[in-house]
Amino acid sequence: MPTIAIVGAGSGLGLSIAKEFGRNGHSVALVARNQERLDDLAGRLGELGVDAAGFAADVMDRPSIEAAIARIEDRYGPIDVLEYSPAPHEPVPGLTMAAPLDVTVDNVQPQVDFYLYGALTAARQVLPGMIERGTGTLLVTTGASSVDPRPAPPEFATVAIATAALRSWVLALHRTLEGTGVYAAHVPLAVWIGSGGPDTEADTIARHYWDVHTRRDGAEHPYAAA
Repeated sequence: MPTIAIVGAGSGLGLSIAKEFGRNGHSVALVARNQERLDDLAGRLGELGVDAAGFAADVMDRPSIEAAIARIEDRYGPIDVLEYSPAPHEPVPGLTMAAPLDVTVDNVQPQVDFYLYGALTAARQVLPGMIERGTGTLLVTTGASSVDPRPAPPEFATVAIATAALRSWVLALHRTLEGTGVYAAHVPLAVWIGSGGPDTEADTIARHYWDVHTRRDGAEHPYAAA
């Protein structure tokens, strides 16, 4: 059975992606900071017949990500799909937002740690095996400000800088992986999840991820409500 690892799993989009891939035959490894919440999510998935387990790690603590990936592989074997979508739904120590004139090295560095370095660490744990096997998918999620920061509120400047760097790496990675059987794609979300209408619901958005994974066509797949 193939395995998807969802880094940044929560009760919204992460859970919906887990359900979507689970109903399509994947075991699900959930990665986030709080083991108790992960166990709850895994239990909810289990009630739906999805084989799921939680593996606590902090994307700003790179050794903990490496350890979590190792534990996942010990339990499930090679990871077939890595989805990276951490979102700070509650205060994260050291993580702050700032407008363009207020951006400093000190306040942008934690955002880089959270988005770019966390993704690099997780991806580097699975990419060698994927390339060796000639198959695998990396799906990296950001907000729309990674593509165009102008519509976002000014205080999103630190986030936009970090996620734009992450986007740039994923697009370059996609090109580099051509012909290897491994697929990398960037999914920028131009929608507030649950903000109104079926197109904003997490379960609807999750189907977009399954389509990107199965079609394997192109490096970037924005999602916006109709």
